[in-house]
Amino acid sequence: MILHTGLRTDIPAFYAPWFANRLKAQFVCVRNPYNPGAVTQYSLNPQVVDLIAFCTKNPTPMFPFLELLQPYGQYWFVTITPYGKDIEPNVPAKETVIESFQRLSGIVGANAIGWRYDPILLTAQYTADWHIAVFETMAAALAGYTHTCVISFLDLYQKVRRNFPEAKAVPVAERHKIGREFARLGKQYGLTVKACAEGQDLAPLGVDCSGCMTAQTYQTALQCQLQIPKQKPARDQCACLLGSDIGAYDTCAHLCRYCYANTDAAAVQRNMRRHDPNSPFLTGSYQPGDVIHQAKQKSWKIRQLQLFP
Repeated sequence: MILHTGLRTDIPAFYAPWFANRLKAQFVCVRNPYNPGAVTQYSLNPQVVDLIAFCTKNPTPMFPFLELLQPYGQYWFVTITPYGKDIEPNVPAKETVIESFQRLSGIVGANAIGWRYDPILLTAQYTADWHIAVFETMAAALAGYTHTCVISFLDLYQKVRRNFPEAKAVPVAERHKIGREFARLGKQYGLTVKACAEGQDLAPLGVDCSGCMTAQTYQTALQCQLQIPKQKPARDQCACLLGSDIGAYDTCAHLCRYCYANTDAAAVQRNMRRHDPNSPFLTGSYQPGDVIHQAKQKSWKIRQLQLFP
């Protein structure tokens, strides 16, 4: 099965020692964000966890613990966007993240790491032409270190509207201009530009709209076929495999203004104070009345019949 770590927070950036402890203990507990008394316990045995998927803006804190990940398949999405501190107040310098990306690619391989340039948003400062120019600079730096770049445009979720009230949807004309130019530049630098949950709107412009966290993505990283149980799409126009995430909302200290996972900075600070690197939970611990459910897990790898020893 595929275990996700980055749909609700950034574990490599802020909770690497905790995650290392969970790998050593071989299990992790996750509270249902909509029913806090319901707890799912996941085994971290590599016999059932085929691949661990990461999504981070800063993989560096995880580097001292990469040896613990050797028994697992891995796929890393590293988000590198060119915004300033006005939008991404606590994200490391882009040059630093690019260097970390290059180093990580050298360890896991170009098929096991992807670049996310998302979300794309427009302001008087961050124009479509500015995005295109900066994208080319970044694409040149990452050429050969990955084969994939995932893009999406800003979604105005409720939390985004609260924390970024001046944000606006990107108009269709600008979406098409950016999509067309990104696809062209991606081809120039050996990158397949993929859209995340944007439907087929950008497909005629050369953007791959088949999904980003797909079975094919993970099979390529693992270099084997997977027999994946049928599951409902996580959201409309999305072909990604998004279940079994061990993160928690309101725990990401990047505090990006476009983030869908944080209520506000105060909630993040409260939860980070509750973090214990030795707890089975990302925040807090067991509570009276918890109902603990052991997740049903098995390997999805298709084992080839061995005719000879």
